[in-house]
Amino acid sequence: MNTTTEVKTIWGIDTAHSEILFKVKHMMVSTVTGAFNEFEGKVESESDDFEGANIWFSANVESIDTNNEQRDEHLKSDDFFNAEKYPKLVFQSKAFTRKSNGNYRLVGDLTIRDHTQEVELDVELFGTAVDPYGQTKAGFEINGKVSRKDFGLKWNAVTEAGGVVVSDEVRLALNVQLVKQ
Repeated sequence: MNTTTEVKTIWGIDTAHSEILFKVKHMMVSTVTGAFNEFEGKVESESDDFEGANIWFSANVESIDTNNEQRDEHLKSDDFFNAEKYPKLVFQSKAFTRKSNGNYRLVGDLTIRDHTQEVELDVELFGTAVDPYGQTKAGFEINGKVSRKDFGLKWNAVTEAGGVVVSDEVRLALNVQLVKQ
């Protein structure tokens, strides 16, 4: 009897060496950058290059930080995230496929405010290394765009000139370091 067991490697996010950023146009003349400071995630992979990995991620909406307390409170309100009713945003992968050496396509379901949409993100794998403490780390940069209105974040206002205060398009920029469990 020949049985082959595929071994899955479990990786967790090293939150001290990772950042979850977003950028959105403000009044269509400048860009506001924000972050989620509290997050967690897990990656299960059967290969060293992570192709086909299963990825799960969650961020605490209360931890949103745009360097402006008044704006952060507005983002936590029902006009945007409604952190009280929907305290987390969650991502679950469907596919992680290689496009070229070190470059991947990540497809998955993103849920914000009980609205789930499929999103596609570009991922660059920078490689793996063993740190001075003997822990194996892997580094990634993840980028993409989403429509905030797809997730029920519809608040906006019109400027005197007829433009909008907040762009619909939100750019995602994540720098993630994983640590092998």
